[in-house]
Amino acid sequence: MKEAFLNRMKLYLKDEYDAYVESLQQPRFRGLRINETRCSIEHFLSISPWECTPSVICPQSFYIKEEHIGNHPLHLSGVFYLQEPSASSAVEVLDVQEGEWILDLCAAPGGKSTQIASKLRHTGFLLSNEIEFKRAMILLSNMERLGFSEYAITNERPQKIAAALPACFDKVLVDAPCSGEGMFKKHEQAIEDWSEEQVAFCAQRQREILRSAYETLRPGGIMVYSTCTYAKEENEETIAAFLQEFPDMELIDCGVSFGRIGFSGCGIDAAKVRRIFPMDGGEGHFIAKLQKRGDQQRTSIKTMKSSTIDPLALHFFKDQLTQQDPYLLQQKEKVFARRQPFLSLGKLNVIRQGILCGEIVKKRFEPHQHFYMASIHQEGLRHTYDMDIAKCEQFLKGHPIMAEAKGFLCMRYEGFPLGYGKGDGTWIKNRYPKGMRMSEQVKLC
Repeated sequence: MKEAFLNRMKLYLKDEYDAYVESLQQPRFRGLRINETRCSIEHFLSISPWECTPSVICPQSFYIKEEHIGNHPLHLSGVFYLQEPSASSAVEVLDVQEGEWILDLCAAPGGKSTQIASKLRHTGFLLSNEIEFKRAMILLSNMERLGFSEYAITNERPQKIAAALPACFDKVLVDAPCSGEGMFKKHEQAIEDWSEEQVAFCAQRQREILRSAYETLRPGGIMVYSTCTYAKEENEETIAAFLQEFPDMELIDCGVSFGRIGFSGCGIDAAKVRRIFPMDGGEGHFIAKLQKRGDQQRTSIKTMKSSTIDPLALHFFKDQLTQQDPYLLQQKEKVFARRQPFLSLGKLNVIRQGILCGEIVKKRFEPHQHFYMASIHQEGLRHTYDMDIAKCEQFLKGHPIMAEAKGFLCMRYEGFPLGYGKGDGTWIKNRYPKGMRMSEQVKLC
């Protein structure tokens, strides 16, 4: 561990410094968060093969001891998201309510976006933005796996989001890129990259992102700022500078009891922000909650004009679903679905809005993995095939399944979707995406 970093922590923590140093020698906290749009907490606990200890931070979050459970069917079916419990703190402070329009400005890899979407329960609208394309694609894969529909993913600079969508959101989350001091036990590279110069660089970048976030928030709206670092420059001092620049923003109490208050002497009321250290049951987090003075409705976003849907797609939906999705959109050969109207997001680079149901290929409709993973379809699929753990392993490795079934089928484990296949009466041909398949050497945990 770098001496300059430890010296800073000694100044911060004083009598608790030794306890912090000792925590660095302990295994890192591990946890999962249940996706309640897919499965209730009670049902998950009744089928979970692991001991789950409740977290005081988030009702859906639990501590676990097991490692390497990402290839379990309950994870691959989107029943839970692997997330250290303190990472759920910012969204708990955001206090998501159904029907709200929310912006997650720095969203990859998707822990907080999937938490927000789960709390929205297929209402309102979530815009999840990520500036780096590769990370935006990881975000997309997580949102798709957990089965959400009322969202869009953009790959843009925060400044462009602000220019395109001023005052459009009830709530904005800025989980800012940071020096990652709370991630040292998880990522050794974070230790190598750390320097006081890096801390200063991150603080400057965070202030620029907050300026964009401010523009997107309606008067009366709530903004939550969070990091996974300990540095005052990136936390209390960043908030103090933001409040000075935007006097119509007010720091308000986080309204939670977990963690501890912030560091004093930084120009803000330290009692209103929250910090989490390893001694508090998490690897490291800072959260501040702010409100824009005033009270007005969010600026409306135009909806997209309805489009003609290819009869091949409509026939597929009628065969597969007990009830068709209320809103469909066809763009070239691809067909998308939502419960709410599709939004016109102008010239923003939109990677996905709603569910990608499939596309027209050579005069047939070829479904997409997202159609079968969508939570709003989970109870309404007409054709399903339930697998035991052995058949799950076959399926996830890309093998066909012997079964007397015909047509497209949602392949499920414990009633939860893993993907789809197509039966010919003897075999179900595997349609699990090739890039997601397990290697032959891997065993399901």
